[in-house]
Amino acid sequence: MSGVGKGIASSAIGTILKGRGFSVTALKIDPYINVDAGTMNPTEHGEVFVLRDGDETDQDMGNYERFLDMDLTRVNYMTTGRVYQEVIRRERNLEYKGKNVEVVPDIPKEVIRRIHKATELADAEITVVEIGGTIGEYQNVIFVEAARMMKLDNPEDVGFVMVSFLPIPSKVGEMKTKPTQTAARTLSGIGVQADIILARSKFPLDKKRKEKISTFCNIKPDRVISAPDIDSIYDVPINFEKDSLAKILCDVLNVKPKKPKTDLTDWKKFVKKTKNGNKEVNIAVVGKYFDSGDFVLSDVYISVLEALKFSSYKVNAKPKLHYINSKEIEKNPAKVKELKKYDGVLIPGGFGETGIEGKIRAIKFVRENKIPYFGLCYGMQLLVIEFARNVAGIKGAHTMEIKPEAKDLVIDFMPEQKKLMKENKYGGTMRLGSYQCILKKGSIARKAYGKMDIFERHRHRFEVNPEYIARLEESGLVFSGKSPDSRLMEIAELPKSVHPFCLGTQFHPEFQARPLNPHPLFTEFMKAALFRSNTQPSSQRPKK
Repeated sequence: MSGVGKGIASSAIGTILKGRGFSVTALKIDPYINVDAGTMNPTEHGEVFVLRDGDETDQDMGNYERFLDMDLTRVNYMTTGRVYQEVIRRERNLEYKGKNVEVVPDIPKEVIRRIHKATELADAEITVVEIGGTIGEYQNVIFVEAARMMKLDNPEDVGFVMVSFLPIPSKVGEMKTKPTQTAARTLSGIGVQADIILARSKFPLDKKRKEKISTFCNIKPDRVISAPDIDSIYDVPINFEKDSLAKILCDVLNVKPKKPKTDLTDWKKFVKKTKNGNKEVNIAVVGKYFDSGDFVLSDVYISVLEALKFSSYKVNAKPKLHYINSKEIEKNPAKVKELKKYDGVLIPGGFGETGIEGKIRAIKFVRENKIPYFGLCYGMQLLVIEFARNVAGIKGAHTMEIKPEAKDLVIDFMPEQKKLMKENKYGGTMRLGSYQCILKKGSIARKAYGKMDIFERHRHRFEVNPEYIARLEESGLVFSGKSPDSRLMEIAELPKSVHPFCLGTQFHPEFQARPLNPHPLFTEFMKAALFRSNTQPSSQRPKK
């Protein structure tokens, strides 16, 4: 079912196979009709993760990159819409040579072609493919059919892992295997027999449950892998190895491990750091996409939250993340004073008018009270607007996105975007993917990166209006990162003499943060937050 952990399971499988010496790549298949994830509301589908080549993808692609510590490209991601779009394009171009094009087998064949292409481009020995959705759903049948056809063509070259949830009803108090039995039968009905079952549950599987699943799901007991709830997703590869999953996968795929034992040395060092931080650091994430009915949806900002954690562990701190809804600050301005108890405040990317004035109030408060601030994309644009209004004296400063009729649009469309908007071209038309940025000597950003020339990933339509740059700089705002032609402002910051850390990026640094390679700007932010934590009276800190 959705959210049971298929993405983390796929990422962890890739990690342990890498640990056995194999070159690995990973693919995500999403069963929705959207061509990519870029046009979906974050509260519908979680974070949109942007790849180096600008592809807007599902958040699981971020998990793959973080766990495998590698950059993936658009060939590693497919959707139903993308597959059908390509088949229809080829049919229109007579690439099927006039034959009748059908859902089966032509759609599954296109899926298989894409899997092989991704494998070849990565020069991978093993490819991990995650099929999104739930077993038995109409939407993903064509992808399971593609998997069945691959197994038929190369029976010793393809293995199936089923991730299934074992509920423990509170009034019953017993772990139930029936849903897993039903799922296995449904999968068999489509022509696929699971080779391995990852049994997700609140607690580890006992021997009796393993035997039941083995008997009724037609699978060896040692291939039923316990996958209990844990404190950190980064423990998953280590937990899988307790059940010798890498060895079992090698047996299923008929390959010999290149290393006698899975080498997770660096991974284990990182996991140890996640548990041994000395000082707790409280970070407020001020956003607007936290609502999902009566629940908090932190998945919308998953890359940001993980990047904060990686850098916290690097500076030997325990991160405590607090989700602050900017709409609440907007409704009740006095609430902004509560930010004083946090060690750092971060405003992530986003779109639209809702909660914007709440965020601007938050930025003004942390700037004036010298609380470390980190703004990402929209968070940088709002930093520029707040500074323009309250420091540079441009009282009507605003953004074209929200108030196009404003007199002082310090944030405006990029020229090329104006034409696209007039033609109602929204999908895949933002500034997307990796772009070069040149850093200013002596700046916080330059010190953090330790070099002048960087590449970072973008996802936005609006930029700092060049007409206001001189006036903003004269008032003390430093544009420490610019495009190579100096036309686009990539990083805005206040000097250390004015503020301990007040910095915003037009790009999304979170997309390049990795467990074993934390992002330097996040690390610099966490250093400033840790310093504040060490000097702030305990009476002013958030209550447990």
